[in-house]
Amino acid sequence: MPQNYPEFIRRIRDYSRLAEVNEYARVTEGGVEYPLFRLIVPGERWLVITSGFHGEEPAGPLTLSHHFEEIAAYARARGVGLRVYPCINPSGFEDGTRYNRSGEKINNDFLRYETAPGVWKGELARGESFLRWTLFDGGPKETRAVRSDIVRYPAPAAALDIHQDDYLPGSGTYAYVFGDKAAHRPLVEASSRYARVLRDEKVDEAHVTDADGLIEHHDGSVTDYFTRGGVPYTATLETTTRTPLDACHAINLIWVRGYIDLAARHG
Repeated sequence: MPQNYPEFIRRIRDYSRLAEVNEYARVTEGGVEYPLFRLIVPGERWLVITSGFHGEEPAGPLTLSHHFEEIAAYARARGVGLRVYPCINPSGFEDGTRYNRSGEKINNDFLRYETAPGVWKGELARGESFLRWTLFDGGPKETRAVRSDIVRYPAPAAALDIHQDDYLPGSGTYAYVFGDKAAHRPLVEASSRYARVLRDEKVDEAHVTDADGLIEHHDGSVTDYFTRGGVPYTATLETTTRTPLDACHAINLIWVRGYIDLAARHG
């Protein structure tokens, strides 16, 4: 569903009373120039939140634009700093399309893996070995912009990427995570009050969730980048687009608060 990006901008700019709100870049799509925003709340340990890679997945940007005040207050109370990139693909958000207005794929362009001498891949099959990984320097303009900004900073204590799944029928939620699954189980259980957790279910042709509704997959995404960079808590949260928006907000906030708590625990 198309969204109102000018209204989104108004809400984000209004949070300058609570956070440092900056444009980290501008991109032009279809003759329209779009500002890209980063919000920073200072703290002792850091959580990075990204959202809006896919334009037909509006719940993440909407949660961040409507609930940032309570998110910032929760983080400040726990000494956690926030770096938030609330809408990475504004033309897709405005059009309600997965990709940007040029049809470029914004996600999964942070890393490349050398799986054999001179053979490079963006994603690894389950259990696939590799020789090394490197930060990718290409991709669509939106990806290049957010990647360039993210890598300027030291690795955070935690990183959460908020997505949705526009392919599965019905209301549901699951997540891609790395590392300690026990740390994520309370978030999954709390989320189950608002949508069915997809446990031991096929979510696409290549991925099946485990009994906790979790998947581990090295896909070259921002979450994969943070994992390879040694960030102890990383996740990509998914709610289906058929899940009511209020339920998506509730689940997103459960994971945001949970990741603030995880960041506060680290170090």
